[in-house]
Amino acid sequence: MAHPLPHQPYQPAETASRVPPAYAEQDWNPEVGGAPTAEDFARRRQVRPADPVATMGVRAVVNKTGLVKLAPGRHELELKRDIETVRRNFGGLRQVTVVNPKGGAGKTVAILLLAMTFGQKRGGYVLAWDNNETQGTLGMRAQQDFHSRTVRDLLRDLGQFHGAHGRVGDLSQYVRSQGEGMFDVLASDESATGGEMLTAAAFGEIREVVSRFYKLIFVDTGNNVRAQNWQAAMDATDQLVVTMSARNDSAETAARMLDHLEQSGRQRLVRQAVTVVSMPPSRKEIDLPAIQEHFAARTRAVLLAPYERLIDTGEPIRYAQLSSATRDAWLKIAAAVAEGL
Repeated sequence: MAHPLPHQPYQPAETASRVPPAYAEQDWNPEVGGAPTAEDFARRRQVRPADPVATMGVRAVVNKTGLVKLAPGRHELELKRDIETVRRNFGGLRQVTVVNPKGGAGKTVAILLLAMTFGQKRGGYVLAWDNNETQGTLGMRAQQDFHSRTVRDLLRDLGQFHGAHGRVGDLSQYVRSQGEGMFDVLASDESATGGEMLTAAAFGEIREVVSRFYKLIFVDTGNNVRAQNWQAAMDATDQLVVTMSARNDSAETAARMLDHLEQSGRQRLVRQAVTVVSMPPSRKEIDLPAIQEHFAARTRAVLLAPYERLIDTGEPIRYAQLSSATRDAWLKIAAAVAEGL
């Protein structure tokens, strides 16, 4: 009968070595013979991202044949970069305020299309708030909900949100869900004769409540830069968006408003602003280069919003009905806004 061999402790082969994880960080350099750690194990899970493959246009059609795999084209890469910018973490509540004291300058459309774009590409927790001192049109251009309550109803009932009271379900009685738009609307008073003008204190109280439930707030403004709630909105702004039609009168009104902001100590807000110029059906008789040159010298970015017949009808706007050119342009605008947040 063979005698059992005496027990020998396990000795690893001299040639054995620790296998570095695939695509590990450059500073992965364990000590020779050192015991592995949980961090080493976790790093092994890191996998190099797959090479990008085109999902749009002719390149995507070719890829479906299975014969070749084409990389995304320049346009698709730009769209993906813009989406990534819109989706990044802003680190807390942010307010974007859209301004131009002249009526018909595209403020309400900009509020809706920015909120739609961020809602579609980023997700919920987005609010579009009409901070018009009296009557506003945001609620008229938005999709209707099961109620027609406005900011004045919320202001009247703010008591139920004091302290730790109030849930998001309670707030849904005052904001209007935009369904596929993936954002909510807080409409202003839609009666031309209803109630007094909103004060700075009222703006602050409403903002304190809605900030509990939303991460990104787009604030529409009225036409009176001296109104208390207009000034309060400026004080709470993280990113300013200046809108105008491609007309000299609309642009000059915006330029004078920027003068006012600079003279009131808000130079940084002006320098970091994004300017959006809404194009008419035809470029005839517009002085676009002069407008672009002026605002490029004063604000961080100047972008053009193409003409969209659907927007021009004055009817409620649905994201799915917008042309691809309009959706792409507003994604570019949204990315410029996101860079300032």
